[in-house]
Amino acid sequence: MFSLAEAQALFPLVRGITQRTAEELAPVQRQLKVLPRRSPELQAAEQRYQAIVGAWVNKMRRLGLVVKGLWLVDFDTGDGYLCWKYPELKLGHYHGYDEGFAGRRPLDEVLETQDPDWARY
Repeated sequence: MFSLAEAQALFPLVRGITQRTAEELAPVQRQLKVLPRRSPELQAAEQRYQAIVGAWVNKMRRLGLVVKGLWLVDFDTGDGYLCWKYPELKLGHYHGYDEGFAGRRPLDEVLETQDPDWARY
């Protein structure tokens, strides 16, 4: 569980890891679009893709985050999630457990209309 202050303190590390990993993955993604089907090069690129993404997922989980998709992570607050998707520049959204990404609300709006415990620590 994260308080807002804890999530904000961890965020620069999360963003940095994600940015570096996205940059590492970009040439592999380009290869996947142009390599012929069933070629050994395509298989190698697919394996490289899986290795890069898998390493990122493991790092995010070790930091205590919930990985929801490629470059999409949630910080569990105990009553919902602080939600971030690369390349957003800040941790600026929140959604309840049952709302998902589509139900994200701006964090400022949540803080103005509610008084969540996780925002006070």
